[in-house]
Amino acid sequence: MKRFKNISLWVLLVFSVLLLITVGSFYRSELPVSELEADYFTPQSRYIQLSDAKLHIRQRGSGPHVLLIHGSFSSLHTWAAWEDSLAQKYNTVSVDLPGHGLTGPSISQVYTLDQYANLMFELADSLKWNRFFVAGNSMGGGVSWKMALKDPERIRGMVLVDAVGDMRFTDENGKSVKPMIFKMIENKIIAKAFTRLSPRFFTKMNMNEVFYDKQKITPELVDRYYLLLRREGNRDATVKRINQTQTQDMSGLKNLKTPTLIIWGKEDRWIPLGTADRFLELMPHAQLEVFENAGHVPMEEIPAETVQPVMRFLDNFKNE
Repeated sequence: MKRFKNISLWVLLVFSVLLLITVGSFYRSELPVSELEADYFTPQSRYIQLSDAKLHIRQRGSGPHVLLIHGSFSSLHTWAAWEDSLAQKYNTVSVDLPGHGLTGPSISQVYTLDQYANLMFELADSLKWNRFFVAGNSMGGGVSWKMALKDPERIRGMVLVDAVGDMRFTDENGKSVKPMIFKMIENKIIAKAFTRLSPRFFTKMNMNEVFYDKQKITPELVDRYYLLLRREGNRDATVKRINQTQTQDMSGLKNLKTPTLIIWGKEDRWIPLGTADRFLELMPHAQLEVFENAGHVPMEEIPAETVQPVMRFLDNFKNE
């Protein structure tokens, strides 16, 4: 019996040591925003202090106004290639939503679509924009259509890029397609660990799901997503945001007259093409452009191809 106890103690000790080594190797510290600014605060960047957050924005070009809103785990840099084209004719503002990029956590720690939509209108007010276009990817697409429902008179038109709908994350057959990262963070134990244990390969794993063409996932791209996630407070905000996710009511879209362009990557594994069909059912006047060789972030994966219909769309409605 004594020998069995000794063996058990050794097994427990070895397990504890291995656990500490594993935790130690996966631990990633928070990064101060001042350290990240060296690489991710561009000449066109500035901060705007609003009621709930100090937003990092990037403003380019002149002409009719276009607000660009990124998706989950992303940042305003996802729009960089589109901005190169849009800024030739339009005044673009891309923004790091609270809990993302250089902006960091909000004061209220509320990260719902409605809260983001209200904050985007506050941003537009601070920029003295009366009417403007809005384009959003994924979660940012959800923020966009929420804005159009809240104050349709201010939205000239919107571009929904692989946008979230009712947040159910199911395909046309009712099968769950909720991204693995969302499922994991809904677990309280994993969520707690995520706020400090988030190695780089974890980010790379997510990007393999988001991008169709894996050759587009460069080390520099992974670093950007990975390092900005580690900005002070962003991982804690991510956990709060995912656990604040609620089913959304899309029914109001059937009465919406806002000109709308829907862009979708056919190979999207996070929000299947069936969601685009759902938008079209509710907004039969909307236009849909589907791109064969693209996943969840087509504006980043194939920017040259996807920005062309956007330019045509904006040109058609810029005087309305």
